[in-house]
Amino acid sequence: MTLRKWFHLFWTTLVLGMLASTLIGLILQFSDRDFTVIGVSAVGFNVANMILGGATISVLSQMGFFAYLIVRFIMMGLIRSKTVWDMLQLAVVIVVLFDLVYLRYSNFAKAGSDTILSYFLMPVILLGISIGVSYWKMKMTNKIAFIPTLFFMVAVTVCEAVPALKLDNTASNWFMLAPLLVCNAWQILILHKILENKKS
Repeated sequence: MTLRKWFHLFWTTLVLGMLASTLIGLILQFSDRDFTVIGVSAVGFNVANMILGGATISVLSQMGFFAYLIVRFIMMGLIRSKTVWDMLQLAVVIVVLFDLVYLRYSNFAKAGSDTILSYFLMPVILLGISIGVSYWKMKMTNKIAFIPTLFFMVAVTVCEAVPALKLDNTASNWFMLAPLLVCNAWQILILHKILENKKS
């Protein structure tokens, strides 16, 4: 990874994060009149804040990506068996998806009005997108890339989105999750091209 390659990854991810947050922010603003960024409903002011928010989210995504690469490198040195490492990653994915339903339901559900099924929508969408990105990565590289990509797209994305997930607000959740998914997908899919190692 040279400085020039890192700059390319940084700026492209930054631009994608700003575009994704602006797009999802405008969709949320025009579909939900109560949705505002920092409490101001003026569209022009909100667009500027959406762009800045997207830039911040993209930097958070990049920090999570490099943290994941470091943790993965360390764990692969500690756990020599690829099968054990893959099973551990799958177990974490299952726990994260379960917690995404259970913890949000137990903390935010209103007695008599909310059902647990309504809390399954976000994890199902997240899992569907993650499986699609993992399959795409596997097709571009090789079959052993599926589980690490799935782990990154589910577990790391949810960890990065914790500030928004602590709020009982669907619009805020998607305003943070959508740019994170775009940025994380971009980084994991472009990594082998940047490193010029198609089968690693």
